[in-house]
Amino acid sequence: MQLVTVFVPASIANLGCGFDIMGMAIESAGDIVRMEMSEGDGIEIINKTDYDIPCSVEDNVMTPSIKAMLQDRGVKAHIRVTLMGKIMPGSGIGSSAASASAAVFALNHLLGKPYDSKRLVEFAMEGEALSSGGAKHADNVAPALLGGIVLICSYHPFEYITIPFPKDFCAVVAHPHITVKTSESRAVLPEKIPLHDAIQQWANVGGLVSGFMKGDMGLVARSMRDVIVEPYRKRFIPGFDQLGERLMAEGGETFNISGSGPSVFALCKDASVGARLEVIMVEHFQQFGIKVDTFLSKGDNLGARVIF
Repeated sequence: MQLVTVFVPASIANLGCGFDIMGMAIESAGDIVRMEMSEGDGIEIINKTDYDIPCSVEDNVMTPSIKAMLQDRGVKAHIRVTLMGKIMPGSGIGSSAASASAAVFALNHLLGKPYDSKRLVEFAMEGEALSSGGAKHADNVAPALLGGIVLICSYHPFEYITIPFPKDFCAVVAHPHITVKTSESRAVLPEKIPLHDAIQQWANVGGLVSGFMKGDMGLVARSMRDVIVEPYRKRFIPGFDQLGERLMAEGGETFNISGSGPSVFALCKDASVGARLEVIMVEHFQQFGIKVDTFLSKGDNLGARVIF
């Protein structure tokens, strides 16, 4: 029997204008997964966390990724996966992506590391497809595996670039205890968009990438604007516009939805500003009678790693 335990960080997807093509890893939360590989066949999933997670092989996002890797490698083995720590499901900070990423990262380690990072992301996307109703996207799994900020340049063929998270930036994430399913948040999106909105979105993505690469918070703030997806998804988050206005007035540089929601996030220049923004986020959702968890975090530039 072979055994490994890995940690995979949470992630914020889309980053405003980068719908399905951008994401960044944050260090304040993540999945801890132990994997055992032995002779035999089949997959076994054990949940030792406090969350209600599907452990049936058919319903867990780790299964498609594990099966795809074993099939590609031509290996037959019994895989036992134990969830030791978990991002809250439905929190909007890459819960399903962390699980799928942990599965492929751990299995690659047990197989002797035959696959490079690019191939691991592709395997992890198989699990994300189960979570999102068939859509294979990498805006969460790529930063979860690779760390930092990731831009997906192409899906066919798959290509990406990584950008280190600027060391002085802080992310403040609020997870209100409301349920927004990825499938539902995708269903509200328009099938067609006006050309002028598309042009503005392309310009924003270019500015955002440049801002991160330069460590220019002002440029990041001006560019992290979403004119296509946010107008439709913000309806799921009570008082979204009012919260954003208040955060910006108190030192936040930019504010948006994390992935498909319901989590929201703000970026700021340092932890002292971030602490103020955390308080505002909690007060905002409490006025609606909604419990909320907050995370004040630096970016995670390491990505998935073996912890023992």
